[in-house]
Amino acid sequence: MDRTPSRADNSTESLQNRYRSRPAIWHAARLPQLRKVLGGDRGSVSAELVIATPLLLLMLLAIVQFALWSHATHIAQAAASQGLAAARVQTGTAADGSAEAQQVLDQLGRGPLTNTHIAATRGADAASIRVTGEASAVIPLLALPVHAEAAGPVERFVPNVDGFANSEAVSSGGNPSAGGTG
Repeated sequence: MDRTPSRADNSTESLQNRYRSRPAIWHAARLPQLRKVLGGDRGSVSAELVIATPLLLLMLLAIVQFALWSHATHIAQAAASQGLAAARVQTGTAADGSAEAQQVLDQLGRGPLTNTHIAATRGADAASIRVTGEASAVIPLLALPVHAEAAGPVERFVPNVDGFANSEAVSSGGNPSAGGTG
């Protein structure tokens, strides 16, 4: 079963043999066709880089800005909590709470928290401290506001009623588990 090669087989084999023996010539012969096909993409990597790099940097700066805003919010909350602790004691005042909050801000908030304002109030039953400011800007022209507030009841002395101790002063005559009559 000897098969005689057809004319198509001969032409294919001769082309393959010709290109195998001279790869540089094959490459040079195909180069103009390759340039036609790929000619429209020339310089596209540079254009993509010019667009993608600033966007990537902007995303990175946005992440850093959010982290800085979050840190400034935690500092403001810490200052408000410490101010509330000072304002709500029995002998405390709103000025004491404001001074304590300012001291915490001076220690912690010099960099990430700017333009701070402290508002302190203390009544007969409750005290509150509100700290506001702005987070430092990493992205130009972006000012993120920071707000923190702490509120709570003030400490006060409540005298014993009818000679009962703390947990015994209930209207039913006392707490049996605390030694009162039930």
